[in-house]
Amino acid sequence: MNVTPTTLQKLDFPRVQEALAERAASSLGVERALAVSPELSRFETERAWTRTAEALSGSDLSLGGVRDIRPFLERVRDGRVLEGLELLEIAYTMDASGTIKRSILASERPALSELARQLGSFDGALRMVREQLDPDGRVRDDATPKLREIRRRLNPLRGRIRERLQELLGRYAEFVQDNIITLRRDRYVIPVRASSQSRVPGIVLDTSDSGATVFVEPQSVVPMNNELALLEFEERDEVRRILIALGQRLAFEPGLDETLETLAELDLVAASARLARDWGLTQPTFSKNGSVKLTRARHPLIAGCVPNTVALDDEHRLLIVTGPNAGGKTVLLKTLGLAAVMAHSGMFVAASEAKLPPFKALLTDIGDEQSIEASLSTYAGHLKNLKAISEQAAPDVLVLVDELGSGTDPDEGAALSRAILEGILSSGARGLINTHLAPLKVFASETTGVQNAAMSFDVANLAPRFELVVGQPGRSYALAIAERLGLADELLVRAQEILGPEGAALESLLQTLERQREELSRGQVQLANERDQAAREAALLREQIDRLRTREGEVLAAAAERADELLQDTLQRAKELKRTATRDPVGRSQALGELQRLRQNVKTKVPAAQKIPLPSERKKPALEPGAVVMVEAYGAKGPITEVRGDDVVVQLGLLKVTVPKSGVKFQGQPKVKKQAGYTAPTRFDDELNIRAERVEPALEKLRDFVTEAHALKAPRIRILHGKGTGTLRDAVRNYLKNEKRVERFEDAVPYEGGHGVTVAYLRG
Repeated sequence: MNVTPTTLQKLDFPRVQEALAERAASSLGVERALAVSPELSRFETERAWTRTAEALSGSDLSLGGVRDIRPFLERVRDGRVLEGLELLEIAYTMDASGTIKRSILASERPALSELARQLGSFDGALRMVREQLDPDGRVRDDATPKLREIRRRLNPLRGRIRERLQELLGRYAEFVQDNIITLRRDRYVIPVRASSQSRVPGIVLDTSDSGATVFVEPQSVVPMNNELALLEFEERDEVRRILIALGQRLAFEPGLDETLETLAELDLVAASARLARDWGLTQPTFSKNGSVKLTRARHPLIAGCVPNTVALDDEHRLLIVTGPNAGGKTVLLKTLGLAAVMAHSGMFVAASEAKLPPFKALLTDIGDEQSIEASLSTYAGHLKNLKAISEQAAPDVLVLVDELGSGTDPDEGAALSRAILEGILSSGARGLINTHLAPLKVFASETTGVQNAAMSFDVANLAPRFELVVGQPGRSYALAIAERLGLADELLVRAQEILGPEGAALESLLQTLERQREELSRGQVQLANERDQAAREAALLREQIDRLRTREGEVLAAAAERADELLQDTLQRAKELKRTATRDPVGRSQALGELQRLRQNVKTKVPAAQKIPLPSERKKPALEPGAVVMVEAYGAKGPITEVRGDDVVVQLGLLKVTVPKSGVKFQGQPKVKKQAGYTAPTRFDDELNIRAERVEPALEKLRDFVTEAHALKAPRIRILHGKGTGTLRDAVRNYLKNEKRVERFEDAVPYEGGHGVTVAYLRG
């Protein structure tokens, strides 16, 4: 999207860039954040959104150990020699890039993984650094065979020189100023009193500030000092050669420059994610039909900004916003402009939902364009911007104009402003225009594609509400505010006369519309309250109905139980009467009569609509594995272990028996005892210190530590191994790389240990 630097400045975009830079972890990211601009292609913009979303969805991207090593690389490539510590800075950054790459690839975030694959691997160069430099940046004795031989001779030679000088200090003790051995001009000497200089044979190399002491190189030590100087020269020459070779190897390592670019991009993604989290930003999307929809949008740099919803589409391409001064019109306009710029820069925006078309340009006229140097008045400055807008307006352009028609005669300004709006409208551009001109309110209400909107104002309290009301024009409230402030009545009356009948009618119409809108708003609030009340009452009724149904079920269950008892009694009595009628001819007629009365009694006691199930119709308990039954043939009970057709296998103590289903009685399901669970300790130290440990004992401790941390559900652990020669750190990382309970690992951030601490994240 094409946006001028002046427009970006007026939309406060540099402050957004600074906020983004503050959240970068390295100077590489800071530099990239300050250079962010809305000039990305559509593909680049959507890719940046996806990367930021992935950075928000997982753990925070950590760029611990990364430094801006470009100045070091430039010095090496210019032929200069770096110190050992400077070479270590390069190596640490190269090593950190490998750790970051492994961490991202293990996190299963596709867009970030695609970026991480561009990071180089520098194992060979890093191995050379470890072999030739110690953790303090000094060249190791065994860096090369020649250096090993030189230093093998140097240390004993220094020892012999010191022994010889110590012997001479004893021999010439009466002439020696202090019983010490020191260096002058890189040669070993002894301090002698100036008055006794001739008593100690040798060469005077220096004197003290007071002149009372001379530093003498004894004659017998001169050959050894000469040999030492030669060896030290050879050592310096070899060390310089090693440092030059190391620097050249690191500086010209293939893929290093591309790796630094990728690290800068990753740092920018991490900073964008932190900014989105801190400011509550939302991922935008590109609309397919060219519409603009910002739901509950707010200006991210204004604390407590009132959110508003802005919508522009084919039916309403231009929004004319009116209302009093200091009512929030300019903030609303900048909110839309800043959202478009941030979105097209690959950043999230301050709205609950954001849909924007892929604009090719943002054209604005904001603020006072007065220029003494260019001999431009305020209105001339506005006209210059409006001319550019009229010429460049197109369907894929967003137009923002603040205070259209201000700074000149209202009638002429309104006429010219309407002509400009008609041109913008015919071009198909989308836009938001702020104005105070009444004719433009009428134009918006009468023209297709344009919609009125207003910033609401509380006249009673003389305070703006900063709320956008779409669908009606706003009032300036000049006379209303003057009346509330106590301006004389005769002045107000005269102002009404000057305003004229048309202006007064328009203000009256706007006041009526506003009053109707407020009444409608109150009605909607009342309707919403009544709807909520009805919903609460309906919920209460449903609760009461549920209770009644529950009670009904209980009553029916009790009635069914009583009916069952009655039926059992009746059946038993019927059986007895049948036996009497069969066996006793004398009492047969009496028994049959009583049976008839019994049937009639059952009909009157049991309702016809309710069928009481017979015992044979009731659902029998399921005889399935686990159910406890009584085995009548054995007089014992136990659980069913298996069902075999019409037979079941029952566990009776140590004995299993197979019996028919008809030979068992269901007793119920066994009660499951709850097992006491293990309670994890409430405190766990998530840091293991293995500095100065040997590799094998350290790995043993690490193995136990990982096992305990995983058992206690610790999300991450810290292993403090120190920098040292790198051997212990490599052993730790080789173990973590093959440990299935470890998801990923990385360097700690610089202020928490950097390369001396490895942070490992455990799988859940």
